[in-house]
Amino acid sequence: MSFSVEERGRDNTADYRLYFRNAEGKYISPFHDIPIYADEAENIFHAVVEVPRWTNAKMEIATKDPLNPLKQDVKKGNLRYVSNVFPHKGYIWNYGAIPQTWEDPGHRDEDTGCCGDNDPIDICDIGNKVCSRGEVIRVKVLGTLALIDEGETDWKVIVINLEDPEAEDFNDIEDVRRLKPGFLEATLDWFRMYKVPDGKPENQFAFNGEFKNRDFAIKTIKDTHSFWKALISKKTDAGELNCECLLLSLFEWLLHVGIRNWV
Repeated sequence: MSFSVEERGRDNTADYRLYFRNAEGKYISPFHDIPIYADEAENIFHAVVEVPRWTNAKMEIATKDPLNPLKQDVKKGNLRYVSNVFPHKGYIWNYGAIPQTWEDPGHRDEDTGCCGDNDPIDICDIGNKVCSRGEVIRVKVLGTLALIDEGETDWKVIVINLEDPEAEDFNDIEDVRRLKPGFLEATLDWFRMYKVPDGKPENQFAFNGEFKNRDFAIKTIKDTHSFWKALISKKTDAGELNCECLLLSLFEWLLHVGIRNWV
């Protein structure tokens, strides 16, 4: 299964969008149309890279836009860039999301005591490769961290790209602690501090910042997949989310994005 991307607009502007196509060249949604599983029997998942490692632009799947392209987040009229959290430069992993998942803002998690953040579940790919924006990778799940972001549950799933030459050595969260000493501590510190330069308080965590293991993480992903299925089948209120999926025609796409993006 292969995917390609197509840029529209100028990078580092509010008009920039990155659209996705499938192997037949048809436009698809990275939120709804890319399958969650690369190999369901082995619990290998697809992940969409939103932010390549060492970069600062806060890119994300535009869950409210038709076709859900990647775009740069905007706060108070300004494009978002994460600050460098000493001693790191930008994001310290390839950061992205697992398609066909959704952290339901109407569901209060029994472990965290908080509702979901209304987005696909996030991933941090610890592999050696610096991926490209919009790259779709196959990942092995290793564990998860429960960030509480402004009162919302925001799971951060720790994964490794299956194509990484060291992937076979990593099977659970303790392998990260053993083979990449200090990496989990750096991840916790990064998520705690990354909003502080913007004048916000340190982030909090459920489980006192403890990373949960692979089995816990996989169950969490599958729970968010169930929430997504309820969303797409209209059993849950979508609010402002755009849940169109599967192959808008080119004419429909042009109507959505506007002819100006072809210039």
